[in-house]
Amino acid sequence: MNTLELFHSLMDLNNPKDTAIFACITIIFYCMARLGEFTVPAVKQFDPMKHITRVHVTLHNLSSLPITKFHIPWTKMSLAGEDAQCAPLNSAITDPIEALKHHFNLNPAEDSAHLFAWKHPIFSLCPLSKTEVTRRIGALITMHNLPNIRGHSLRIGGALHYLLQGIPFDIVKMIGRWVGDSFTLYLCQHAMILSYP
Repeated sequence: MNTLELFHSLMDLNNPKDTAIFACITIIFYCMARLGEFTVPAVKQFDPMKHITRVHVTLHNLSSLPITKFHIPWTKMSLAGEDAQCAPLNSAITDPIEALKHHFNLNPAEDSAHLFAWKHPIFSLCPLSKTEVTRRIGALITMHNLPNIRGHSLRIGGALHYLLQGIPFDIVKMIGRWVGDSFTLYLCQHAMILSYP
């Protein structure tokens, strides 16, 4: 069982916050994105000019394959924003598009709301913060004695997923929006960690 499947089995996907977090991590994994690109630094710091909203999600057709594109209005690499994209994984429990649809059904909101806004029991809708995601993942790791996955683990995990599926190195680098040699460095460090006795 891979890590996303494990999180799917451990999270309460009838809970608005868990549903938002699961949708967020699956999209980050398959888009090979940074967690901070899809979350807000703090709940009160949501800025629709800087943070992704529901209006920033569009469906495209690429050679008869439906692609969901996420426009990130601002990134640390581009003040003009960047696009991340992923395709559906039909019938997979970690299908990012199905996870997003489930999130939208459980957490309905206006197009101007944060992409992963969730229904808080007291405060109405809350944008999903990076801290909430890392705290929830950390709690699952601790409760179930799982290996620690922090930092860029979802992004690197997505890259390894595609490479193991036979997707060429340069295509994975392009999808993950890596520039320079950081992609190679991350993969080498990850391989060294995995091979450490």
